[in-house]
Amino acid sequence: MRVQLAGVAKHRGAQVVVDQVSLTLGRHARAGLVGPNGVGKSTLLRIIAGLEQPDEGAVSRSPATATVGYLEQERPGAGESVLVTLARRTGILAAERELEESARELARGAPAEDRYAAAFERFLALGGGDFEARARSTCADLGLEVDLAREHRGLSGGEKARVSLAAILLSRFDLLLLDEPTNDLDLDGLERLERFLDGHAGALVIVSHDRALLERTVTSVLEIDPRSRRVTEWTGRWGEYTARRAAERRAAAEHYEQAAVRRRHLTELVATRRNEARARGDSLGRSTGGADRRATNALRTKVRQAQRLLERNELPEKPFEPWELRLSLRAGERTGELVARLEDAVVERESFRLGPITLDLVPGERLAVTGANGTGKTTLLQALLGELPLASGRRRVGRATRIGVLTQERTSYAGDERVLDEFAARAGLAAEAARTLLAKFGLGAEHVERASSSLSPGERTRSQLAELQALRVNLLVLDEPTNHLDLEAVEQLEAALSGYDGTLVIVSHDRRFLERLAPTRSLDVSLYSAAAHGRPQA
Repeated sequence: MRVQLAGVAKHRGAQVVVDQVSLTLGRHARAGLVGPNGVGKSTLLRIIAGLEQPDEGAVSRSPATATVGYLEQERPGAGESVLVTLARRTGILAAERELEESARELARGAPAEDRYAAAFERFLALGGGDFEARARSTCADLGLEVDLAREHRGLSGGEKARVSLAAILLSRFDLLLLDEPTNDLDLDGLERLERFLDGHAGALVIVSHDRALLERTVTSVLEIDPRSRRVTEWTGRWGEYTARRAAERRAAAEHYEQAAVRRRHLTELVATRRNEARARGDSLGRSTGGADRRATNALRTKVRQAQRLLERNELPEKPFEPWELRLSLRAGERTGELVARLEDAVVERESFRLGPITLDLVPGERLAVTGANGTGKTTLLQALLGELPLASGRRRVGRATRIGVLTQERTSYAGDERVLDEFAARAGLAAEAARTLLAKFGLGAEHVERASSSLSPGERTRSQLAELQALRVNLLVLDEPTNHLDLEAVEQLEAALSGYDGTLVIVSHDRRFLERLAPTRSLDVSLYSAAAHGRPQA
């Protein structure tokens, strides 16, 4: 199996999305596709899958019957059942419809034998023969205890995450394209995904911000350059790619700086030669009456030599410098001994019950809240923040505690209001002070005059971090903050939080993110969910 792209380009109006992309994906390809949000990763995956056509170049498959599946982050169609969602995402629904259509052609007496044979072969290759039985078994194994005829949109967030994982586990494509497959998965789901990808017989291309997944899965990296929109292929595992890319960027920066220094020296030399020629020429003219042309020509020659040296030493293109946060988020006024406390707290939501639980947060600690999807991690945070009423027990917050929240939803900075105006209002700052603080978080004039809705997820996160800095929060609650961020944005968030000296409460499935934030203790909420007994102390 081989999928080949030759000179592929795609435009959106005047904007170049991807340009002159040429690459080959063989049967053993295991590639990570990386680049900032908005750089064209999803578009390139859709072109490879045949869901979009390139404006230039061509995409070919060998053999032509090779199957390519694109599993993206999506919203299901209205009224679509769980089983239909799984059949559609695994390609079986389309294969079955093609098989039925070719059978009707045969029944009408049309010469459709070859079409029917190809459709039948494709249906079987994708696993259609025993699909429903496999779907029920896989969903049961994942703990998804729902009727597969149930409408997908009515499921909880945890159940939807398991349906997305089930679609991956059920797929049998020759080339599997995954777009952020780890979003909303718990640790058990991540382990199942990695086991599946490790044993997958076909080729893989993965877009993911989960560096642990990339390190364990990919053997090459396809990087889309945000300026040229071209793709560079790096061989080797994720760690090798990051080390070589960093070394190459350092070398390019050093080469540029050396060239800039030499050009400055040559520019100064030209100016010096001209000044010398002008001064000495005037002097010779006065002493010889303009008769000593040889000396004058010698001075002009030196000027021309210096100019030619300058022309031959052109300044190379300035290397790409990704934005880097050089400012850590700092807590404001120190809390007292009481930061926040839940005492024998119980939360009830329909049939779900969390607690009783006692949780005492102390100044400066970093608490990681863990547990499988559906065991109450977000419920605990909402109880701690006072967003959910307690069925019993008590919630207390210290008098000096100022709470900030950063979640995956990113509902702020999403409207049509100008970024500067929204930020200044939310942070309680004058316009000039707001501009200065936003600039420290990498949001300059080209950002703050735009509508908030035009910000990328990473830029929106930086706006929220700047707001938290202005508000001087000393208790920061993070609920899956890395979802929907690209890798550079995740690293920026880590940099901002690394020196935070307040109290942190973290829910995250991103293993590297958790490692970098270095929790001082963890709390497994599954011990306090509806199945737990007693009154444990956290």
